[in-house]
Formats: sequence, C-alpha cells, structure tokens
Amino acid sequence: MTRIAVVIPCRNDAAMLQSCLALLALQDRPADRIIVVDNASTDNTAEICAAAGVQRILSAPPGIAPTSARGFDAAAHAGAAILARLDADSRPPAGWLARLETTLEEAGPLSLVTGPGDFYGANKLVCGLGRTLYLGGYFHAVGFLLGHVPVFGSNFAMTADVWARIGPGVLRGSPLVHDDLDISYRVRPDMQVLFDAGMRMPVSARPFRSWGALGLRLSMAWATLRWEFRAEPPLRRRRERRRPPGRQGP
Repeated sequence: MTRIAVVIPCRNDAAMLQSCLALLALQDRPADRIIVVDNASTDNTAEICAAAGVQRILSAPPGIAPTSARGFDAAAHAGAAILARLDADSRPPAGWLARLETTLEEAGPLSLVTGPGDFYGANKLVCGLGRTLYLGGYFHAVGFLLGHVPVFGSNFAMTADVWARIGPGVLRGSPLVHDDLDISYRVRPDMQVLFDAGMRMPVSARPFRSWGALGLRLSMAWATLRWEFRAEPPLRRRRERRRPPGRQGP
C-alpha cells in the first residue's frame, strides 16, 4: 500500500525538477510514491523522471489546477493515505516527509498541514520581502477571508480522506486558477488546516523576476477567488464555521 505519495506538477522545469527529486531521494522518511505530472513539457522532463525512477503522468489541459488535480487523483487511486504536494522548484529538507506524516497522523483523518516558504535565487531584500509581504500577506489576508490558514502550494499535504471529499469539486477547467487557493477554499468546517512554522520550504524567487510574473500570479489569485465567491460567498463561508456543530441551515 502507498502510504505517502508526493505530487509534483511540472511544465518545462526539468533542471529544477532534477534538484527537487534528488532531495526527495535523501528524505529521512522516503516517499512511497512520487508522481510528476507533466503538463506538456517540451524539455527533458521525461528523461529526468526516468533517471530518478519516479512515475510520470501526462496532463494535457493547461494550468496548474488541472495538472495538480490529475496528480492527486492518481495518488488516491494508488491507495496513498497522505497526498503531499511540492512544486518543481521546491527544495524539501531531509525531514520534510517525516514531519508532515507525524503531524497528520496526530491530527486525524480530515486534516491538512502546510508551512512557510524561504525564497532563493534573488538578493536578500527581494527574498525577505517575498517571505514577509508576498507569502505573509497570503497567509494573513487569505486566512482572514477563509477563517482558517490557507495551504501553500509548494509545501503542503492532506489526507486521502480530505481529497475524497473536495477533489470532485475542485476547479479543473481554467488555466487561471491557483490550485492551493482553490483547495483552501473548499476545506469544510469539519476539516482542519494546521500551520507548522517549522516545516519550512526553500522555493525559487522567480515570481519576483519581473512585474509581469508577479502580476500574473496576483491576477490568478483574483480569478480564483471570483470563481469561489460565486459558489460560496465569503461571509456565508465564515458564518458556517462559527455555527455550533450539528446545526444546519441559515
């Protein structure tokens, strides 16, 4: 049985993917399965996956949301109890998988865990601002909107029970959807998202290489929230989380 499956969506990131897979191979608690979801890459992603001995599956629809969902579906189909998520530019520390496994085992079957990111590949000022303003703003502003901490796509995991509940409803048809924000919004009142400040993840500072790159990510966040608000307005969502257990209706 696959205990932990790591899902890595990837598109033309072979060099970074190679580093990520090398670090996964050095985990104190190795992954039982690693699934690279290749979103129509034209570089040597296939060769990198073959050399590392990991599973590579294809996802044709453009965008991170359908690509990630394809990976989570495959992990759940393989019988994984824990579905972990990285990006190709993530550099997981040696104790990452062991830490998230312990956390989710203690938390219960309807739990998710996430942690912060530390940017690399830019000067100290850019990396510091990215950590405090970009990611800090995400966790605080979106956390206030949701009523709980959101998950960070480069560094989170959830139980298979969570995905079984929310997976059928996640957005898969638009390239403008942030999968982590979509998943965070679909967390139900009987689920919990744990924030582990010690579960840090080095990630690339490439979102800050240009205003265009940063603007694209911010526009995707707004597009995702517009989709979510149509289905469940934020005030109604927060009200449901303040409702006493067992009480239904308005």
